Amino acid sequence: MEAVLQTKGLLSLPQNPRTRVFVPLQGLKHRILSTKPKPLGGISLSSNGFQKFQSFAPKNHGFGSKERNLFICKAEAAAAADGQPLFKEPEAPKLLGIEVATLKKIVPLGLMFFCILFNYTILRDTKDVLVVTAKGSSAEIIPFLKTWVNLPMAIGFMLLYTKLANVLSKKALFYTVIVPFIAFFGAFGFVLYPLSNYIHPQAFADKLLNTLGPRFLGPLAIMRIWSFCLFYVMAELWGSVVISVLFWGFANQITTVDEAKKFYPLFGLGANVALIFSGRTVKYFSNMRKALGPGVDGWAVSLKAMMSIVVGMGLVICFLYWWVNNYVPLPTRSKKKKEKPKMGTMESLKFLVSSKYIRDLATLVVAYGISINLVEVTWKSKLKAQFPSPNEYSSFMGDFSTATGVATFTMMLLSQYIFNKYGWGVAAMITPTVLLLTGVGFFSLILFGAPLAPALVSFGMTPLLAAVYVGALQNIFSKSAKYSLFDPCKEMAYIPLDEDTKVKGKAAIDVVCNPLGKSGGALIQQFMILTFGSLASSTPYLGGVLLVIVLAWLAAAKSLDTQFTALRREEELEKEMERAAVKIPVVSQEGSGNGSLSSGSALNRTAGDSSGSSSETSTPRNI
Repeated sequence: MEAVLQTKGLLSLPQNPRTRVFVPLQGLKHRILSTKPKPLGGISLSSNGFQKFQSFAPKNHGFGSKERNLFICKAEAAAAADGQPLFKEPEAPKLLGIEVATLKKIVPLGLMFFCILFNYTILRDTKDVLVVTAKGSSAEIIPFLKTWVNLPMAIGFMLLYTKLANVLSKKALFYTVIVPFIAFFGAFGFVLYPLSNYIHPQAFADKLLNTLGPRFLGPLAIMRIWSFCLFYVMAELWGSVVISVLFWGFANQITTVDEAKKFYPLFGLGANVALIFSGRTVKYFSNMRKALGPGVDGWAVSLKAMMSIVVGMGLVICFLYWWVNNYVPLPTRSKKKKEKPKMGTMESLKFLVSSKYIRDLATLVVAYGISINLVEVTWKSKLKAQFPSPNEYSSFMGDFSTATGVATFTMMLLSQYIFNKYGWGVAAMITPTVLLLTGVGFFSLILFGAPLAPALVSFGMTPLLAAVYVGALQNIFSKSAKYSLFDPCKEMAYIPLDEDTKVKGKAAIDVVCNPLGKSGGALIQQFMILTFGSLASSTPYLGGVLLVIVLAWLAAAKSLDTQFTALRREEELEKEMERAAVKIPVVSQEGSGNGSLSSGSALNRTAGDSSGSSSETSTPRNI
């Protein structure tokens, strides 16, 4: 008699389990989608692989006192669910101790980060030269730019990005955002800057300045050199949007938390090699202008060359993104995350504000922006006083970028040890501590520079030059701690979140909170200057504000550490439960359809039936 077993769900047993029929192990997808199982012959196999005849079935093939067969069924179910044999899987191929599949993700991501940071260094140094050294402008324009131009544009971009995220795929969203940046920087170098003398309302700005007075120099300079200010804002948005939203959002999408802990700090190694080389590039083009003949706009020539490099690197970024999407598999995420409906802009903002986790993340970003801005703007005003010409200013910024790259590279080498040894919480608290200590040193030198003047002269420095160098060291150490520890910590914190919170949370935090922090620092400086008369008079109070901001930063980092650890444990538990649910599926129904054996009573019932009628043979079921 031919015995046939109908496939049900993941694992199917005959109604009388004393007689077994061999069913080849198959993948989960095949078993679920299969609608017409193939009939087998009359010879069956036992679980250990030896042949036996149906008419000589032994008594103990049911779920009686012999529990060994139950465990065999579970093993078969697990293997069937995974689509793998019972034997141990061969090890994945490795290179330098790292799985090749992991390297296919990490290497392109490192190259993308290299190109993005290379561009950002060129753009960051160029934007300062354009707005600070332009005719009719000074460092006073920076607080107004960050508050009244950069922040509104960042908010507008966030609102647009949130809407686009609801209607576009991730790939389309990436290209839709990055391509306009590449096009603008190319157009600026070859179209807008050469036409700047024709499109800037210099005469109208001079007339307004004579009418309103010199205290309106900063706001009027925004109108006077509007194309340079637009470049400044686009360069700032490159850091907020392309680095924080596009790159880190993509990295979080294709990496696991374990991979992130191991490799996120190392992404900065390649990125800071880019920082070193881009600093040398800026210095080279700054010095190249000296060799040009009279009557030649050397800065225009340098700008065209640098913008060409920016466009080329942007195209490389797009290619790497395309390659990873087509040739690298995405990691498996927990499927038990609550699905959130598509939300409008205001609903998204309300949802994000209501989340303590997102609020703590926002506090970290805003606190960093305020803290670094309290020192940076003051330092740049000293820098222009020491290096008034665009050539000298740009050359110094090239050296500054190279030094920042070297310091950050060194910190990157230490960061993996810090993450492994001390964990996320300690790593997140290092950056505010470094910024506080170096900021105190910078403000102290400004306050007590006059008594130190005789000692500084013996080193060949004036108090102004010493303040420039100490401020540069403060920026170098703060930025190196940010790139090597703060940014990886911030991006790791997004990984356990569900996709909706991750996408909209990053847009709100990285695009709005980052410029909000810088604008907040600028507003504090403007208030202090108007209240106390000058930046020097307000320096002690700025130091007090810096202390308060850093303490709030440390408190938010501690709170976020607790929540991050809890989310990680919850995600790991859900993954374990999902694996258990997939690997031990058994059908309890006697009719058709899929099901699972939910209690031991069904097993006992089957065992009792089999022991009571040991000599019977099973009746074949028709398909």
